[in-house]
Amino acid sequence: MRYQAIYFITLFGMAFYSMVDTASAQIRIAKPAGEKIGVSLNGLSVEPGPAADLFIATLRDNIERSGWLTVAGSGRADVAVSGSVNQRRNDVRAEIRALGVHNQQNYLRQAYRHPADDVRRLAHQVVDDLVYAVTGHRGIATTRIIFVGQEGRNRELFMMDADGGNFEQWTRDGSVSVRPRWGPTPDKVTYTSYINHFPDVFLIDLRSGNRTAVAEYSGLNSGGVLSPSGNEMAVILSKDGNPELYVKDLKSGRLTRLTHTLQANEASPSWSPDGRHIVYVSDQAGPPHLYIISRQGGPPRRLTTRGNENVAPDWGPNGLIAFASRVGRQYHLVVMDPEGNEVYRFSDRGDASYEDPSWAPNGRHIVLGRRENFRSQIYIIDTLGDPPVRLTPSEGEWLSPAWSPHQP
Repeated sequence: MRYQAIYFITLFGMAFYSMVDTASAQIRIAKPAGEKIGVSLNGLSVEPGPAADLFIATLRDNIERSGWLTVAGSGRADVAVSGSVNQRRNDVRAEIRALGVHNQQNYLRQAYRHPADDVRRLAHQVVDDLVYAVTGHRGIATTRIIFVGQEGRNRELFMMDADGGNFEQWTRDGSVSVRPRWGPTPDKVTYTSYINHFPDVFLIDLRSGNRTAVAEYSGLNSGGVLSPSGNEMAVILSKDGNPELYVKDLKSGRLTRLTHTLQANEASPSWSPDGRHIVYVSDQAGPPHLYIISRQGGPPRRLTTRGNENVAPDWGPNGLIAFASRVGRQYHLVVMDPEGNEVYRFSDRGDASYEDPSWAPNGRHIVLGRRENFRSQIYIIDTLGDPPVRLTPSEGEWLSPAWSPHQP
């Protein structure tokens, strides 16, 4: 594998070894880009048992995948974790303390209790609490990923934790579901379904399981994605002719048409973090490229010029846009700022393509589909250089992932 990071150091790689959060007077540890904070777990007492063993295994794995921390021996650790993990009937209880080895800062002192049959989520919460306490960055262990699984001609929605655990199927429509996207909170998902034989956009409330059609106009309905406020949805509709970009007010139902490319097609909208702009795909200049348009309308601005085609943009919480760029026969992962400056590119030395990227809410990791030998798997890419990690089982076809936001 190879990667190129051009100026991510200015975003993430602060070359300071300590910093003070003035709001809480908490001394946190920071390291140069690519160097991790060592965490020793040697002081953690674990009562033997299946649930406690799974907790520790998940804890170790999630620390390594956090990007900021790594499990280290006592002699190389910056932070020492101590406490106890015990199972009491149907619960697992954990007392977790984290102390700075060099600065003696008390980073974390917390009691946890969780059902033993879902102890992985307890480990996720401990790791996210530890990451935030030590670094000031919100972790990703408690987030989830929704994606598409294909069996025969059918494509259904699946969901898993950010480490690939708690793998579950969400739809059983016997149809085709494509392009799931989270709303601004992790309880709403939009996606396009052919359950009624035509492409319509649906909204799922994950708390209740209720599903509502939010775009079922004549013609094509696709690409639905909720705005950062949750009050509007960008969507591609062909009800007036060819596919164009619209914004729908979900309360009133009012549609605002943003593009007017009568001999072209639009696709795959994604909102800017402030909700003021939308990036999307259009073939108005020939091959598909990315364009940015104001939510209020007006002339769009072309963003990309390189590559045979540029598709599947995702505008991340860090203000950067990830997308798939085809060069020759392969799709590369590219990250660009809204002014058109490329800041990151990732590609495989072999014949693999990287498709449908989606930012993690930490603005560092990206989940995407890696296609090789006509089969797609879900991988996580760390834009600061950790090796790619496969999340899905080798059997099956898994594609079009989307990373959930943090809990508010």
